[in-house]
Amino acid sequence: MHLLELLGLQSKQIQVFAFVGPSGTGKSFRAKLVAQRYGIRAIIDDGLLIYDDEIISGHSAKLEQTYMGAVRIALFDGKEERDEAARAIRSLRLKKLLILGTSEKMAGKIATRLQLPPIQKFIHIEELATKEQMEQARRSRIIEGKHVIPVRSNEVKKGYTKIFVNAVRVSLTRKKWIARLFPSAQAPNEPSANAKQFEKSVVRPEFSRVNRKDIPQAALARMTEHYTKQYHAGISLKKLSVSFDASGYRLVLTVDIPFGQQLTAFTGGLKTFITDMIEKVTGTLIEDIAIIVDKILPPQASI
Repeated sequence: MHLLELLGLQSKQIQVFAFVGPSGTGKSFRAKLVAQRYGIRAIIDDGLLIYDDEIISGHSAKLEQTYMGAVRIALFDGKEERDEAARAIRSLRLKKLLILGTSEKMAGKIATRLQLPPIQKFIHIEELATKEQMEQARRSRIIEGKHVIPVRSNEVKKGYTKIFVNAVRVSLTRKKWIARLFPSAQAPNEPSANAKQFEKSVVRPEFSRVNRKDIPQAALARMTEHYTKQYHAGISLKKLSVSFDASGYRLVLTVDIPFGQQLTAFTGGLKTFITDMIEKVTGTLIEDIAIIVDKILPPQASI
């Protein structure tokens, strides 16, 4: 068994699910409901491994002073935290695991870093919450700086007293849960005797007090230009735009490329190289890079 664990074979028995949606739309608030629906007992959320309402391992990203520090924790950027979580997952002999992430890409990156098999199913926040509910959650996040950790308050108070705000309880019957997953279903007006009650902890993270865009776009632009030339000195970067939304950074590059390159493979390789280098150096998440080829440079202009 020890050899199997070293080879990572035991973890491949786990069915991995992901609950994804933009930051601040209510994923952590609804995480336990998703877990109940799919019979999942373990959740990965913001750097924590949570099992049956108990924090098993990890360091919450919500204790970080900066947003980018929080992203690094959530992505298990540190080897020590990554290995600790992977060992804890193996020791629990889990059958199912739920990963929370701002996008499918982020959830996939977490699964890879924790030596887990590919994600079997993605559940999107839009399947459970209305636009109005998501907007309300965003307003609470932006105006009040409030976040949710999907565990009981007594568990959070052990190590997160300085950011703890209060606890909320949600009571939900099975029929109401089905109605939320499938809007056409009828939900009863009153909860039944077998209603399931969940407690969640509301916190105000340290990084919510500062500007989350703590990597200047100009710095990302300089890094992108540098890595573009590093990938191939013959590329001419003509235009670059950097934008930022709830899921991460998005870049659009307009380039001229040297003659003789296979277009799809060349631009795909460039995109992967820039993404990997920036994420490795900064720890942040590049949600997307779009590459627009303006023209092919003639042979004499190639380096």
